[in-house]
Amino acid sequence: MLAPALIIASSAIVLLLGTLHLTYTFASDKFQPRDPALAERMRQVSPMITRQTSLWRAWVGFNASHSLGAMLFGLVYGYLAWLHPALLLEAPGLLLIGLGFLASLWLLAIRYWFRIPLVGISLALALFAAGTTLLCS
Repeated sequence: MLAPALIIASSAIVLLLGTLHLTYTFASDKFQPRDPALAERMRQVSPMITRQTSLWRAWVGFNASHSLGAMLFGLVYGYLAWLHPALLLEAPGLLLIGLGFLASLWLLAIRYWFRIPLVGISLALALFAAGTTLLCS
């Protein structure tokens, strides 16, 4: 019973981080540039890939989709660990995908993010890895 609990805890952390990120994207100014002129400029300039959007709209969309991905991970793996832990044992590829996803987020956090998401992702990765190890041993 410990292995699923560790994966559930990991999933809950990622779900929480994704939910906070989505909330910060749409219901706060936390992801606004400190320089109002930069925010205005981002609203006026399009990326090289297309003129159909602005850097600002792309920024909001990237943040929202990033949040939804984290939330989906948390919901799917939390659900599987809670209600169908045998499925995770029978399909170890799902555990490898989960580990790969969290390891990728961890590398991104080291390179591009700040301390709070790095700590959260580090803890989620450690819990998921421990749960996976216990489940498969």
